[in-house]
Amino acid sequence: MTATVLKVLFIAIGIFLAYKLIFSGKKGLKIFEMHFKDGRLKSHKGKIPEKFQKDCRALAKSEKLTCTVRCEKLSGAIRLHISAHVNDTITQRIRNLFPFEYYDKKMVDNSRQAG
Repeated sequence: MTATVLKVLFIAIGIFLAYKLIFSGKKGLKIFEMHFKDGRLKSHKGKIPEKFQKDCRALAKSEKLTCTVRCEKLSGAIRLHISAHVNDTITQRIRNLFPFEYYDKKMVDNSRQAG
């Protein structure tokens, strides 16, 4: 009886670990997300730099875009994700508008400075 319970427990732990390793997927901290539909900003979440939002809205309006633009911070690096169905030239134009320098700044923590 005890041996059977231990075997079942061992198999359950193995399945759980395999599930976590396969489906965990590295997801970063979402900084912002914008949804465009037919050239209009349908919804947005997070803190979007004003100039980028304004320029992106103008580009979406002129190109009648329907897409999602998402920004993530993954292990210190900033990644900009744009829907796959947007063609490469417009994707590059959006990347050129994005202020990567804004997020590359090192934040100084004044609370731990020795005096």
